Amino acid sequence: MNDPRRFVVIGGGLAGLASAVWLAEAGKRVTLLERRGRLGGRTHSLDVAPLRDVPDNGQHVIASGYDHLFRYLSSVGTRQYIKFPDQGVLRWPGGRTSIMGTKGFRALNSLFGAHPDASAGDRARAAVATVKMGWQCLNQPADLAELTTDQWFRRLGMPDTAREALWDWLALGIAAEPVRQESAKVFADVLATGIRLGVKHRRPVGIGYPTTDLDTLFVDGARRVFERSAVEVRYRAVARRVIIRDGAVTGVALDDGTVVEADAVVCAVPNSYIGGLLDDLPEHDEIYAAADKLGYTPIVSTNLYLDRPLGTKGAMEALIGGAGVIDEVFDRQRMHGRGTLNGWLYCLTTSGAYDQIHKPSHEVVEEQMTLLRRYYPDAAEAKVVHAQVVPMPRATFSQVVGTDGLRPGQRTSVPTLVLAGDWTRTDWSATMESAAQSASRAVDLLLALPERAGAAT
Repeated sequence: MNDPRRFVVIGGGLAGLASAVWLAEAGKRVTLLERRGRLGGRTHSLDVAPLRDVPDNGQHVIASGYDHLFRYLSSVGTRQYIKFPDQGVLRWPGGRTSIMGTKGFRALNSLFGAHPDASAGDRARAAVATVKMGWQCLNQPADLAELTTDQWFRRLGMPDTAREALWDWLALGIAAEPVRQESAKVFADVLATGIRLGVKHRRPVGIGYPTTDLDTLFVDGARRVFERSAVEVRYRAVARRVIIRDGAVTGVALDDGTVVEADAVVCAVPNSYIGGLLDDLPEHDEIYAAADKLGYTPIVSTNLYLDRPLGTKGAMEALIGGAGVIDEVFDRQRMHGRGTLNGWLYCLTTSGAYDQIHKPSHEVVEEQMTLLRRYYPDAAEAKVVHAQVVPMPRATFSQVVGTDGLRPGQRTSVPTLVLAGDWTRTDWSATMESAAQSASRAVDLLLALPERAGAAT
């Protein structure tokens, strides 16, 4: 390691892990500061002591266009743990299902008529509206940022059957906000990125899932990289301020009064933790204001261990209609090939969970079981062996109307200080790919600096 510069990464979430891994790959001297006692941030496994089991804090799905995330998984040696099924399952109350194909003719059918009650007229209108939507994603109307996704869909003439079966569900998954308040521009930007990647890779963007727990997927491999590359990881290290002198980073002040010397810093914390860290940066007020205005969106994940199977038809199933927000049910037996000694584990995810987030766990479990019984006839007599509710009131930054243009870039006015995190400006919404892409851009900015620009004096 010939480069004498000291690179410090603040934050051990996915953006921080990717930044530290890629700096280490470049042969840099790296210190990672994490405020908690574990790595992974919002991406980690949990312990269920009574069952000696390790579920996740929330189910993650992965798009095939997540190029930067796949780069990270390749770096840490876990790329093989992602599976892309050929189809998804949409489920309506009463147990009726529809298969949503992801390849070839079946993918076109999904775009134009995945709803089992879609008429020929509905399908024709959906086809026209979908083509119009694709064109407007790539050639966006001037007022798109002022519209909700719901208003945009209505203007496009998207029929209710197509919205119910696909587009409302997809929009909620992308932005974690109900379509009546989600920014249409956020959804359009992500679709535009997907279209461009589909053309680049000559295949449509598909949706996959991990076949292992999140610690194995994201964290354990990073630890191995850190051990090989002598990356120093400091736990319970709460950063309070990045110290800047004469236009260059000199260190990071911690809440215990100590200072970690640094020649360059990647600040990879969520928007909820950025306050105070950048006080020495000339434009800190602008960044803090953006972080506050972006706000937060709640997500509630529930791990339900049942005494019998639900009768799922796919590893991932979307519950459509009648639920207020659209829930996802993930069959961990199908996904991970796990046994059922401790019961059948199902992960439920409620995005935009404004109604659920403040409820006690037992009420959430009761609601989720009531929901499952509406959609799965086999759940009528099912009993809960164990349940674990994971409320995340600040799961992502908010992506409602009025937030367009707020996200700061990775570059700051101080070349040796860069930002990373899914809330910074990327080609994606609040996703793992956004976190990984921001890390890639941040690291590239630092690696492009001449050595004298970052060397301590």
